[in-house]
Amino acid sequence: MTYREQFQRIMNYEAVERVPAVYWGGWPETYARWFSEGLPESWAEHEAFFGAEGSVLWSHTLCGIFGGAFCENLIDFGAETLEETSDYRVYRDRFGVIMKELRGQSNIPLHLDYTLKTAADWPQYKRMLQRDPAKIPANLDAQIATAEAGHYPVCIYGGSLMGWVRNWMGVENLSYLCYDDRDCFADMVDTIADLACWNIDLIVPRLTTRADLGFCWEDICGRSGPLVSPQIFSECVAPGYRKIRNKLEEYGITLFAVDSDGDISHASVYRRQYGKELRLLGNFDKIALERGPAAVDAEIARLLPLLRDGGFIMHLDHSPTPNVSVETYREYFRKVKEIRL
Repeated sequence: MTYREQFQRIMNYEAVERVPAVYWGGWPETYARWFSEGLPESWAEHEAFFGAEGSVLWSHTLCGIFGGAFCENLIDFGAETLEETSDYRVYRDRFGVIMKELRGQSNIPLHLDYTLKTAADWPQYKRMLQRDPAKIPANLDAQIATAEAGHYPVCIYGGSLMGWVRNWMGVENLSYLCYDDRDCFADMVDTIADLACWNIDLIVPRLTTRADLGFCWEDICGRSGPLVSPQIFSECVAPGYRKIRNKLEEYGITLFAVDSDGDISHASVYRRQYGKELRLLGNFDKIALERGPAAVDAEIARLLPLLRDGGFIMHLDHSPTPNVSVETYREYFRKVKEIRL
């Protein structure tokens, strides 16, 4: 049974003998360690090397007009290096954000300034975020053929209704915008949602099989809670999600996933609240790999009832750190493949 077939059965609460072993790659420093410990440098060999049967959704999602996870194909203010030393680089990225990035280590760049700061700056971004046939990738048919020929779920990207805006203008500016000009924020969401629907319309008619799900990226949560209030989400963001969901359902695609980067450690509580309408991916605390075999066993035991309930595919909740050896990760996959439902 392929990973796509396993995914379909689990997401439809159908019986499977065991859970799939899903791969998530590491930090650059993690890869440096793994390469020194025998990992092949070709990404195509990683699943087989670790004994995995699939990879996380966003590693093989059909991005279409967006060109990548961060809207690389639509917005371009011109990337430019502004200052450079042996320790850091200051640059403006294609999205108009000026950042300072340290050299020699993985880090979240320090955001110094933004082109998009207030509602007055939004029109110049909105002009770039319109339906334009010139933005349709020349290799779209080839992307689709590759997706359908593979063993992964066929997943269509719906972009990011909040996470991109947060990236473009920063948390502080976004927070002020949500209160100073909520209509503008709602227009940002609606503009991106409209592009997501266009992306679906471009991709689905070209498919020879039905896509398995739609997918959006939203890194707008942390362990302390969301970056937008539930009220603002309901008023400004939920309509955009409903628009995308309705478009997917026009084509008979009933699953719609959102990556939140939030705390879903109480997934069993959400399952009791929402029942089998809710499906889940991830939820395995990656730090357990650093704590040792007993911690890995305990984390599996914690999630086992949810696995047996169905509608849940377990994998790490984020990329493994450099503290995880090749052998530790391989042992994790061996344990996952031993789980019987």
